[in-house]
Amino acid sequence: MARSVVGQLQARRSGAPRISAVRAAGGVLLRPAGRGRLEVACVHRPGRDDWSLPKGKLEPGESFEDCALREVLEETGYACELGAFAGSTEYVDRRSRPKVVAYWYMDPAPGASFHAPPRICADEIDDMRWVELAVAKRALTYAHDRDLLDAVDREEIAVSG
Repeated sequence: MARSVVGQLQARRSGAPRISAVRAAGGVLLRPAGRGRLEVACVHRPGRDDWSLPKGKLEPGESFEDCALREVLEETGYACELGAFAGSTEYVDRRSRPKVVAYWYMDPAPGASFHAPPRICADEIDDMRWVELAVAKRALTYAHDRDLLDAVDREEIAVSG
């Protein structure tokens, strides 16, 4: 059974150098797809050949909320407003560092629409697609992203687009 990031950090306290968690934030963008279905914004990173939710690391002095809005704008081109807190994920990244990512549901900012074509501004992203929620739960590369989407079925979310 995998230990949480906190458990891993506590286990390393015994004389090992202190390791701080990588802090990141992102967004869960949902739009109606007809017949009661939802689509979620998924991004592709060619350097890792993976599909994930839009997210990225906090810059020095940046809040989780501001980071989430910035990263979503950079990776999708959509200016957004924060909605409800969607949850967080904890895992060990590809460099063996503990990572914590906080997510918010997001609505389009006034004058913006999730039906406009995406405008990717991040070098590490080469594609952004709206994927039906049930398909995204299978298509996202990482279990921690898929688990976050499982919560969408349990939430009462007002979806704008």
